[in-house]
Amino acid sequence: MNNEEYPLPTLIRLNEVKRRTGLSRSTIYKWMNENRFPAHKRVGQKAVAWLEQDITRWIDGVSRG
Repeated sequence: MNNEEYPLPTLIRLNEVKRRTGLSRSTIYKWMNENRFPAHKRVGQKAVAWLEQDITRWIDGVSRG
């Protein structure tokens, strides 16, 4: 098995999601609750992260209108 064939997903934390999207923490969580933004994944007892590909797809969708 080759990592190039099956790359591991990249997880990004809230500060990076905010930087990439320009959204505030409260807007991100509000839109998640409204199913307008990708859901986070739990990565620890008190830690969450988003799949980078989900955020990239969301940004691409918004930019296309």
